[in-house]
Amino acid sequence: MAANPKPIVGPVPVTEPYHVYHAEAYILKGELEQPIKQHIEPFGRVVLENTRRESLVTQSVGETNIEGLISFKSGHTRVAGAHVKQKVDIFGQDHAGWVTLSTAVLEGYNVEDIVTADRVVAQLSTQHPLTDDPKQPIGHVPRVNFIGTRIENLRIGGYPVEVELDLAFCGPRPDSNRSYLQDGGFLDRVHRQLDGVLDTGDLPESLEEKYGAQIAYIDDLKKRAKDSRNEEGANGGSNGYPKLRCSLVKKIKPQVEIPGVRTFGNAIYIRDFGTVYLAELEVGVNSGHSEFRHRKGDATSEPGDSNYFTLNMLDIRLGCPATGSSSGATVSGNGQTSP
Repeated sequence: MAANPKPIVGPVPVTEPYHVYHAEAYILKGELEQPIKQHIEPFGRVVLENTRRESLVTQSVGETNIEGLISFKSGHTRVAGAHVKQKVDIFGQDHAGWVTLSTAVLEGYNVEDIVTADRVVAQLSTQHPLTDDPKQPIGHVPRVNFIGTRIENLRIGGYPVEVELDLAFCGPRPDSNRSYLQDGGFLDRVHRQLDGVLDTGDLPESLEEKYGAQIAYIDDLKKRAKDSRNEEGANGGSNGYPKLRCSLVKKIKPQVEIPGVRTFGNAIYIRDFGTVYLAELEVGVNSGHSEFRHRKGDATSEPGDSNYFTLNMLDIRLGCPATGSSSGATVSGNGQTSP
């Protein structure tokens, strides 16, 4: 008589690839120090975190006034995650994959009646495409899109300021599934952006030091990316998971000369008020470890590392007479894939 077959030991391997969605958006948050000390919790915050389920989460906030210093007429946020199984555009390009969308909209924005804007939109989508590689059927590195992002009718002290954004700044998805922080094209664009700021005449010493340190960091990332023997370090490893700040701002153009106002890259300095940083983008790498609990029968392997993107449209550092900080229309997203 044939012996009983041995029981299967360990988890059953997953045959289908999966994606874990991550996204966040909020309208406004901050911290006031003077003349009143007040923590400003994130308004309209919505989150997708550690979920494989297709989802849509939205929130709307009505007219809000924070101690007469910061106000907005309305705002809304949304985050969404979807698995696009088949989508071919008119050019025959296949867009199948996992898509995450994060949006924050701020309307009627006003800070001390000095910085105002009719409408500020931050919108970020990431797409992790399907591939032809059976060992890695989903790309760990997403394609990123900022279409819809804009600032409408920005004014400083009532004077109009035009902001030109480069929504294609991140460029195409890097080849060979390398992260954006290993991609020479992306690193070169950030380097040139910082060089352009440093070439500005009479740059404040604090900004000169800040941008100089960032250039040195980019040079280090380039060196690590080129050294194939240190690929683990370029992705993180013992050197930690890297991140880099840049901006989608291409040009800031005040329509007239505004007394006490100067611009440096994406920064607007306003005498006796503070500094406004526009459309700041942080690009980093998230660890492949996830808190997602696998279903019974799933493999125990974790999702792979993935680039994340955080876009903050309005980062204000108040200096006088009010002090503190505020960020508005902020979105973040990435997502992780397995295998």
